[in-house]
Amino acid sequence: MSRPAILLAMEPSRTEHVLPDEILRRLGSIGRLLDSKPLQHFDDERAKRLLAEAEILITGWGAPYVVPDIPATAKRLRLIVHAAGTVKGIIDDSIFEAGIVVSHAAEANAVPVAEFTLAAIIFAGKRAFRFRDLYVADRNRDRTHPMQREAIGNYGRTVGIVGASRIGRRVIELLRPFDYRLLLFDPMLDAAEATALGTEKVDLDELMRRADIVSLHAPSLASTRHMIDAGRLSLMKDGATLINTARGILVDEAALLSELKTGRIDAVIDVTDPEIPQPGSVFYDLRNVFLTPHIAGAIGLERARLGEMAVDEVERFMTGRPLLYQIHQANLENIA
Repeated sequence: MSRPAILLAMEPSRTEHVLPDEILRRLGSIGRLLDSKPLQHFDDERAKRLLAEAEILITGWGAPYVVPDIPATAKRLRLIVHAAGTVKGIIDDSIFEAGIVVSHAAEANAVPVAEFTLAAIIFAGKRAFRFRDLYVADRNRDRTHPMQREAIGNYGRTVGIVGASRIGRRVIELLRPFDYRLLLFDPMLDAAEATALGTEKVDLDELMRRADIVSLHAPSLASTRHMIDAGRLSLMKDGATLINTARGILVDEAALLSELKTGRIDAVIDVTDPEIPQPGSVFYDLRNVFLTPHIAGAIGLERARLGEMAVDEVERFMTGRPLLYQIHQANLENIA
């Protein structure tokens, strides 16, 4: 079996740890790495020279858009593996139409998101952030002791999962050992499928009313934009928590901020719309908001999973085995 020519395209500053030395060595045992320095553009002379030889392209965060003229430039290209999450905004439809196989490592990125969500759910159930703030502010336990008698904690609480995506399913799996009641909203699943996952299928309004903790895992589609609006936020119980590790656009942000300002609910927010709130946004100041800068996905050493999964797919492709995470053009409409 000939060793395929492999090319990288990603932003090095955004993909550190994705392809550490041991993964590059493994990749080198499968094929010929044309250049260890990733492409950051497809229109310069170096890129055109390397693309003409490439049979496999591994992309990552910060990769240039794989434009329609790539099939003509890279006539030997057979496989693109995206060593990151979504391929939306990275792979043009013409790539699929040219018969080039596309796969991705979104499953690897789902792992840390689900872990982050699990931690957020547990902390939300314990009201850990409010305990912390009171304890630090008072430097005594005059107000934290009475809180322990409230109907809080993680025993018998109801968690609502919005979206049985790969991340949503992983969160459900991680929650199985705990004593939660799990509600699931996903219009693509029927009641039997929801039951098989260990959840109860409900509509979104019912989930918002019943859940103590609501966790969002739906894709960003035209149909899901602002699915969590003022009306649905008003359905949430007093003291409930909204967790968003999916996409900021799922939530009507003005409505959410209005609700949060009342202090009636809490929120754990890892994604916003816009991606970085304006400096004057009250997101930064509200005591009932735990705001993080889009870190639920793979960061630091967690990124090595992305590279490992990408190389696994290359190896499967080269040995004639079915790819585990191949993306078909018809899938694009419904994936995150």
